[in-house]
Amino acid sequence: MGLDTLVRLQRRRPAPDAVRRLPMPEGMTAPLGYDAVAVPDRLGPLVVPRLPRLGCVYADGTHWWWIVPADSDYALRWPSPAQYASGAQVTGTARLIHCPEGTVPYTPPIPLYLSLCRVTGTNPDWSRAVSA
Repeated sequence: MGLDTLVRLQRRRPAPDAVRRLPMPEGMTAPLGYDAVAVPDRLGPLVVPRLPRLGCVYADGTHWWWIVPADSDYALRWPSPAQYASGAQVTGTARLIHCPEGTVPYTPPIPLYLSLCRVTGTNPDWSRAVSA
């Protein structure tokens, strides 16, 4: 291999902290597009038993990532310390830790939201007082 080839290969290799889209498992389709919601890994096991249906879940060593339909953040503020990633763009490398049966990767966003509110002690956004 020549030096030009090695330089070209190195440029194609993503940086360790490069932003990447979470990959869709083989055989899965995302007809509504997909985004991701992350929580620190200490909260992941607390959220799972509260969900009626679990979609694709990824872990990267510091966060657990749930696949949700695109635009699941529309008019909704996810509770801290959750992070919403449009387009499921994440840094680092996450591995799939749960894949549902069937062909759809989604965790239902409202039950996920309510579960996150519960484990973080946050009131759902729509239950907060509105000032006139």
